[in-house]
Amino acid sequence: MSDNTKLVAEKRTDFGKGAARKIRRAGNIPAVMYGHGTDPVHISLPGHDTMMALKQANALLTIVIDGKEQLALAKDVQRDAIKPVIDHVDLVVVRKGEKVTVDVAVHLEGEAAPETVVTLDHNSLQVEAPATSIPENVVVSVEGLEAGTQILAGAVELPEGATLVTDAEALVVNVTQAISAEALEAELAEAEAEAGIEREESDDEAAEAAEGESAEGDEAKAEGDEA
Repeated sequence: MSDNTKLVAEKRTDFGKGAARKIRRAGNIPAVMYGHGTDPVHISLPGHDTMMALKQANALLTIVIDGKEQLALAKDVQRDAIKPVIDHVDLVVVRKGEKVTVDVAVHLEGEAAPETVVTLDHNSLQVEAPATSIPENVVVSVEGLEAGTQILAGAVELPEGATLVTDAEALVVNVTQAISAEALEAELAEAEAEAGIEREESDDEAAEAAEGESAEGDEAKAEGDEA
């Protein structure tokens, strides 16, 4: 993990939606910091720097309040549903040497064997890691894997210092045989038939049927002429 970002915060005493809107209009982000038995501290964070820092998952932050520094992790980030802005941040206090439990993204690399489909059943794993060295992601290679291969959480290699919290038997990656277009069409037709759905003829199917009827008519006519 990269070095933590330092953010200079200001304590705030005004609360409520009106106060939060005022803070955001000034280009800042309302936040609250708590943990380790301390009273919650309501603060205002610099908007642009905070947004840049929180682009990285599980970002470790150094929050500076009145000249004093405190390490913290973003516990909850509330984002606007429409605009690309952050409405509020919950920060949890951490200390050097302390281990924390976080969700870490699973990143796949490599290409599985031809005619296979790779499914990522868990896009993140919960791990316990030192607060000052949380991994950005865990990498799982699918290079050359054949259909039928399954990778469980317990088989995923974790960075040094990290331990798995997710159930070791949880399925992370599943490699299956790719289905052909013909087989997919047959399965779809069977499912529709079972559900009582009548399929409309496509233009191609209608044309093929017309050609077949025309050919049958020509044959019948030819047989009649011979007779």
